[in-house]
Amino acid sequence: MTVLVALLSGLVFALGLGLAGMTRPENVLAFLDLAGAWDPALMLVLGGAAGLYMLAAPLVLRRGRPLLAPRFHLPQRSRVDRSLLAGAALFGLGWGLVGLCPGPALVGLAGGSGDLALFVAAMLAGMFLFTRVEAPSP
Repeated sequence: MTVLVALLSGLVFALGLGLAGMTRPENVLAFLDLAGAWDPALMLVLGGAAGLYMLAAPLVLRRGRPLLAPRFHLPQRSRVDRSLLAGAALFGLGWGLVGLCPGPALVGLAGGSGDLALFVAAMLAGMFLFTRVEAPSP
């Protein structure tokens, strides 16, 4: 049951990203181009997602536990450190240069784009490298 719910949630998320235009780098880059031909359309997507989260998260967390798991898995770290800032900077730099972030890139792979395949391959290589650099030594 948990796998089915995860699959359906992922499909709804992917559909939302596609319908919102977040899988098209030119839309994202137009949204980020504040000094040029700025396109505010994605502001509705981002605002809707953040607004829904702000309303729903307190209600969901009040339940004490998720429907299909024994407990919530929430971040334990709360301080801003060098690795968080570096990761955020790299993410923002990549998003601003290419117009893609991991979720929409994976959704866009369904279209068979070679550019997206290259982006996802580089993203996976970065994830692998991170596990090698950040992994605790035995």
